[in-house]
Amino acid sequence: MFGLFGGSADSISGVDAVSQAKNGKLILLDVRDVMEVNQTGKAKGALHIPMMLLRTQADPSSPECNEKLNVATPIAVYCATGARSGMAIRNLKKMGYQTVYNLGSLGNWANAGGKTER
Repeated sequence: MFGLFGGSADSISGVDAVSQAKNGKLILLDVRDVMEVNQTGKAKGALHIPMMLLRTQADPSSPECNEKLNVATPIAVYCATGARSGMAIRNLKKMGYQTVYNLGSLGNWANAGGKTER
């Protein structure tokens, strides 16, 4: 699939994301800002790294890299509409992450039966 902002990214359906996350085969990554997460909650079990902090908290060469991330573990990224997740995917691939999917929005997760948490 041709991704947003000129990069290529594979999309993942909400149903596949829910199934793979439940089985521990996928990391969910929420790149929305703190205010958005406070208003709507996030996918249950998702890592929350706001887009503006992605470079330091997801870059494996950064001392501030989140220990739950691994370049070899598949990641599904979402935001409010899919635009920021597209940008995040491009950045994650530049950082060496091998398998990164665009889930699009939190709504795609919830509509597929994925649980949310606050």
